[in-house]
Amino acid sequence: MMSDGGLVDGSWELSVYVTDQDTEKCLRVKGDLHIGGVMVKLVESLDIARDWSDHALWWPERNMWLARTRSTLDQYGVQADAKLTFTPMHQNLKVQLPDLQILDLRVDFSINVFNTVVQICKELKIRHPEELSILRKVRGKDTLNRSSSGNRNGSAKKKRDSTGSNGSNPYLTITSNHSQDSIGPQSSPFMKRFPASPARSPQPSVLYQQSPLLLNALNKGSTLMRTPHSSPYTPSSPYNGTLSPGSMGSLSFEESYETSLANSPMTPSREAFLHLHRPRTLPDRALVNTGWLDSSRSLMEHRVRENDTVLLRFKFFAFYDLNPKYDVIRINQIYEQAKWMIITEEMDCTEEEMMMFGALQLQTQQQQDESGQDQLDNTNQNGDDVDAALADLQITLEGSHVSSPGDILRIPELQDYFRYSKPKKLGFKSYKKLWFIFKDTYIAMHKAKEDTNGAPLSIINLKGCEVNPDVNISTQKYGIKLLVPSSDGFSEVYLRADTEEQYAKWMSACKLASKGKTMADSSYESEVQSILAFLSMQHPVPSVVINPAHLSIQPEDFVAPKFLKKFKTKQLVQRIMENHANVRNMSLMEAKMNYIKAWQALPDFGITYFVAKFKGHKKEEILGVASNRMMRIDSSSADTLKTWRFSTMKEWNINWEIKELQVIFEEGAVFLTTPAVDCKIIHEYIGGYIFLSMRSGDKNQNLDEEMFHKLTGGWS
Repeated sequence: MMSDGGLVDGSWELSVYVTDQDTEKCLRVKGDLHIGGVMVKLVESLDIARDWSDHALWWPERNMWLARTRSTLDQYGVQADAKLTFTPMHQNLKVQLPDLQILDLRVDFSINVFNTVVQICKELKIRHPEELSILRKVRGKDTLNRSSSGNRNGSAKKKRDSTGSNGSNPYLTITSNHSQDSIGPQSSPFMKRFPASPARSPQPSVLYQQSPLLLNALNKGSTLMRTPHSSPYTPSSPYNGTLSPGSMGSLSFEESYETSLANSPMTPSREAFLHLHRPRTLPDRALVNTGWLDSSRSLMEHRVRENDTVLLRFKFFAFYDLNPKYDVIRINQIYEQAKWMIITEEMDCTEEEMMMFGALQLQTQQQQDESGQDQLDNTNQNGDDVDAALADLQITLEGSHVSSPGDILRIPELQDYFRYSKPKKLGFKSYKKLWFIFKDTYIAMHKAKEDTNGAPLSIINLKGCEVNPDVNISTQKYGIKLLVPSSDGFSEVYLRADTEEQYAKWMSACKLASKGKTMADSSYESEVQSILAFLSMQHPVPSVVINPAHLSIQPEDFVAPKFLKKFKTKQLVQRIMENHANVRNMSLMEAKMNYIKAWQALPDFGITYFVAKFKGHKKEEILGVASNRMMRIDSSSADTLKTWRFSTMKEWNINWEIKELQVIFEEGAVFLTTPAVDCKIIHEYIGGYIFLSMRSGDKNQNLDEEMFHKLTGGWS
């Protein structure tokens, strides 16, 4: 029916831009037309014989995919003034790994970030992708230029300039031309995976999965091409010209590809080194966490576009089942992330610990030169499968054992003199020498050994408390800092041991007691030995086995900037070499694992910081989120003002109207806003750690994505 030359049947023109053809089409549609029908109508109007199954409709104005093909235009709210885009869902993305290398991958921009990370980790052979996520690179004033401190001597500058890449790329980019783009003492054997194409033509990829969005809308009369029961990229396809992992001609590439992920280049490009985020204050540390992406939204919804660079990092510091047999790549990437967090001062450590970390890093590099190439081969051999299975069984049995008063006839006890201090509000610490008895999960204090028959001066229940080391090897300080839950949040208690052996025994007992376990637990002795080994690595050995002149050590690659300012280059090299004598017999995997364990032993390990404003407090403070607690921290002094443990948490959700995070604990409710980041990210951290704590001992358990989103979604 016509009226004044126009249609009055309720139809209207919809503008759709087709990115592949760089053309705009106008379709006559009605509001009750479903999205699948719009795509079919669009493809028929193009009249181009090609596979369109990887395409979907994107609505730029609303920043959303029209992913539900059975929903109508009216249901989505699409009207005549809307301008849609018909674009491929799989596009090129540059992904920087924890070791600062960059992969060119082809990923699905239409699925949520959680699934994107799962697919990336599957290709990279990294188990437990739920521990990782994607964040944006922090830029501008938050990236502190290192040129002044990094070029303390001319030789270091000259060496880095001679081995650096071109100035246009601030990262170590993986390309196919090794001779032109190799960086550092070890050139990367990667090849560029899926280079960008101006025409955005489909490219083969291990990550490619045929999308159901358009295929669900097909009918027999449509013009969309698809080969039934097969990928559209057949061996004879004109798009199958890029060498990709898994192809018959790329076996040698696969080997070098995995080796480079398992053994990273010793130094990144100079540009990547200078563009590392180097926090100076606690708010600076919080700044990097503003870049995390929402796991429930897609890359496009985060305004990530083709060929953008994003960072793949371990987001949750709760590493499950680290097994050198299966996790060579995963362990290396964790080691690399730990290394850069320490070198950039994103995590503090003492002088002795820094030299120990430098020594372990040096041992890792030396072993990587000697035996790194054989590492992956050894993990694929079956000769030690029986021994490995028995070892895994032993670990499983020991790890699953939980002590209780009925395990044995008598639970072990510790009794000894300890120096004790409970700081006052002004912060002064005065120590008293008391007789301590450690039994079950309690510590009882007496004035002297002879007074044990009487009532104790005080009793501390360590279950649920926070245990941190307070150690300085050079001054023979072996302290234990306890944060004991109280009505005001917590109270600080300091214990001081006289010897390393005494410290190791009591520290191990305190750690177990904080988890509700006793010294009858099978892990007690191994924990004691682990602490003693950790302390022994920090003792310098005067007789250096390797002459420092035979090694080219640039201290800025091994230690944090504050130690570069405190010591001269020769002093740092000498200190690293003295500590290296303690670890020189470690294998490559042992050095990395010991580095990770030492990193996990740091007091600040696993705490993620955010700038937050707590309800009832005027100024902005710092919110710290760890695997088992959240904290309110003073942004100036870095003192912990209040601690809430997740074990007492009843519920957590978001008030979306005012963007406020609400966390209800047994001791009261906490309300806070986060001005620099969406409070959904904080909610995701809390829910994510709860999700990780629910993982069972079954190593064959499936990843429950639905439960993850239920816990992290922010809806009550």
